[in-house]
Amino acid sequence: MNPALNVPRLLQIGSTGRNSGKTVVATALIQRFKQQHRLVGLKIVTITGERGKCQRGGVGCGICTSIDSGYELTEEKQLKGQKDTMRLLAAGCEQVFLLKAFTDHLLAGFNTFLNQIPADAAVICESNSLRQVVRPGLFLMLTNHRLRPIKPTAAKVYPQADLVFNAKQAQMLDQIQLNQLAWQTSLLV
Repeated sequence: MNPALNVPRLLQIGSTGRNSGKTVVATALIQRFKQQHRLVGLKIVTITGERGKCQRGGVGCGICTSIDSGYELTEEKQLKGQKDTMRLLAAGCEQVFLLKAFTDHLLAGFNTFLNQIPADAAVICESNSLRQVVRPGLFLMLTNHRLRPIKPTAAKVYPQADLVFNAKQAQMLDQIQLNQLAWQTSLLV
């Protein structure tokens, strides 16, 4: 699938599994680029499976069950807390949003997001699924599938990653890698 929407100002971070360091990498990039670029953060939760039920089974966290159709876009306003969106805002983004969307409404939700932000802002986004409908300026993939099976959303987009690195490398993202990313992401704005 070749996504029709090209968004060169988008730096997208995906992962092969949960708790792989996406937010650690995102906050490092935000801190690195916040002086040079206007930054907006986006975390996407793509809801698959039966509507109104947690896709991971059990009671869950409530994100999947809080909407039953379409998408929901909310702006994070709190700087203090442990939610990923709060951490992105505290790291230096001018704005941060959470997009919860059913797969068939992901592109519509993302377009609504784009209409809410400044046209000159670079976007740092945590998502696998968005890569199915959008071509970002840079797509990073964190791997931790040796520890657990690869998520289906990651398997679909893994071959499209521009840069792949493992969870330990993500935890220790050094200056050389940041400078390499700075060169690549200079195309975003």
